[in-house]
Amino acid sequence: MNLLLVALGAAVGAPLRFLVDRHVVARILHGAKPFPWGTLTVNVLGSFVLGLMTGVTGHTATLLIGVGFCGAFTTYSTFAAETLQLARGGQRTAAALNAALNLGLGLAAAILGATIV
Repeated sequence: MNLLLVALGAAVGAPLRFLVDRHVVARILHGAKPFPWGTLTVNVLGSFVLGLMTGVTGHTATLLIGVGFCGAFTTYSTFAAETLQLARGGQRTAAALNAALNLGLGLAAAILGATIV
């Protein structure tokens, strides 16, 4: 049952991550992707949700939302790959900014979420 809860959450989180990233790039950036704003957006939103989850004691909700949904919605691997791509492309300042924003805003969002609950 635990595996099914995680899988169900992930089945919602992964496509939503894709849609949010595409929305940010297409609608907000109008197709230009000079900086990985979509990945930053999903990581900060996911960190906020995980912060909210600190007030949830239910095992089912933790598996479904915390592990499944947030695990699939957020993306450390894409963040790392995009940061490396920026650095290799000579955009070291943008790479450092990407790392700082993902870590700093992600932590701030998690703290905010935890504070709310």
